[in-house]
Amino acid sequence: MHLILHCRASLVYPHDDVADWEIRFTAAAQHRGEYHTAHCYPGKRPQFKIHHVTQNGGLYKRPFNEAFEETPMLVAVLTYVGYGVLTLFGYLRDFLRHWRIEKCHHATEREEQKDFVSLYQDFENFYTRNLYMRIRDNWNRPICSVPGARVDIMERQSHDYNWSFKYTGNTIKGVINMGSYNYLGFARNTGSCQEAAARVLKEYGVGVCSTRQEIGNLDKHEELEKLVASFLGVEAAMAYGMGFATNSMNIPALVSKGCLILSDELNHASLVLGARLSGATIRVFKHNNMQSLEKLLKDAIVYGQPRTRRPWKKILILVEGIYSMEGSIVRLPEVIALKKKYKAYLYLDEAHSIGALGPTGRGVVDYFGLDPEDVDVMMGTFTKSFGASGGYIGGKKELIDYLRTHSHSAVYATSLSPPVVEQIITSMKCIMGKDGTTLGKECIQQLAENTRYFRRRLKEMGFIIYGNEDSPVVPLMLYMPAKIGAFGREMLKRNIGVVVVGFPATPIIESRARFCLSAAHTKEILDTALKEIDEVGDLLQLKYSRHRLVPLLDRPFDETTYEETED
Repeated sequence: MHLILHCRASLVYPHDDVADWEIRFTAAAQHRGEYHTAHCYPGKRPQFKIHHVTQNGGLYKRPFNEAFEETPMLVAVLTYVGYGVLTLFGYLRDFLRHWRIEKCHHATEREEQKDFVSLYQDFENFYTRNLYMRIRDNWNRPICSVPGARVDIMERQSHDYNWSFKYTGNTIKGVINMGSYNYLGFARNTGSCQEAAARVLKEYGVGVCSTRQEIGNLDKHEELEKLVASFLGVEAAMAYGMGFATNSMNIPALVSKGCLILSDELNHASLVLGARLSGATIRVFKHNNMQSLEKLLKDAIVYGQPRTRRPWKKILILVEGIYSMEGSIVRLPEVIALKKKYKAYLYLDEAHSIGALGPTGRGVVDYFGLDPEDVDVMMGTFTKSFGASGGYIGGKKELIDYLRTHSHSAVYATSLSPPVVEQIITSMKCIMGKDGTTLGKECIQQLAENTRYFRRRLKEMGFIIYGNEDSPVVPLMLYMPAKIGAFGREMLKRNIGVVVVGFPATPIIESRARFCLSAAHTKEILDTALKEIDEVGDLLQLKYSRHRLVPLLDRPFDETTYEETED
């Protein structure tokens, strides 16, 4: 039995019933083994060869090298032991605080509220008091310069074990910035972007003081949206004032109760929040694992909604272009092939990938050479590659018109600031080459070169590095809790600012340092940073790699790892 369907339901309105039942019949036939999809596994990069998706040709037009080295067993055991010791000492210190032997710095409930239910979960309080406070000095460091290749950091000290900080009045000058999302180097206070923003600031002022639907819709906003649509290769686009809200406020406008969301397990908090606010059923698939995603799609179509077994109104797949904690790139050709096969919709978050991937900087769609029309909802932010703030949604004109009147972020949020809009317009024109220069193209090429060079050197040193070889987000694994704070402090001593990340932002045994590369980084800057990272790696014994790289899809597939949230 071989059935190929071409009917599509609307992303805004429910599926057509006939199409739904035909799709369910197809999936049921496949479940019985009557419908076959060919799979080929060249080397260690599994690919779906789906016969009825021909417009993309071969699914991958370029090498896709992405590997995650397994955590050494001894390191994993020692990491758990480290957290266990910290937990024991935490309970001991809480006992001492209770009897006022140790001074209590954390906030406590007032006497008249002692019988109230606590505002915070007990473990959150415990974790903050006894683990986070030990390394709190590694975060929220105030910088007092442009977040370019180098930054100036205000020096501070703590005399009560990080419960409070005092500023010394000194500034640490010229710290190499390895943490900002300034991928293309447009976060600067000189050049065409700064000059254009200054002109608009003089003409329009800073704030708009109204929403787009009232009296806050400027000609600059209209110009920006037309430019974004042209840049993405879609019919229309809409800009928002906050990247986080672009996800969290627009997903509830697209899906609701009776719809199904299939979300990657490592999706950003904004996507998770938007999915939860929508009221739709959420099912989570393993990170970048197409076998896991396809199983959920099959089950969703064969079995429908729980209890009633009615077809889902819509099925929406949520993925990111670059995953900001893993450094991995979404397997977009395979996701699109599955989306077409099962008639689902695709929501692509390109917050980190737009500007940073692809020969023309148009993100992960450009990187794989795909058709933008294959992505139903294209989301991205202006906060990273464009050196500004805000976010956008791109897609069909009907989709954008619908969001203009149904998205909370569009209806209630204040419009983007005019100088910020001009910064985005100028930087985007530069990337597109519309400014009459080749600066944008050079920045894209420089970022790609920096990424490959930096990743290769770290691997050669013996560090465990996660992610795709073309991803400018480079996680270096630290694992043990004591090494999170030690790495950040030692790097700052050597005039290098890094971001260290631990639980709950990562799994408890996968603490890491996250480097973000920029086109503004010169080879000399990278070599200086690499030299210091090498020294700190030896000092803290961070070179765990045994050069046994395990591609993600070669990991054992376990159906019990699925998570499901029902209404």
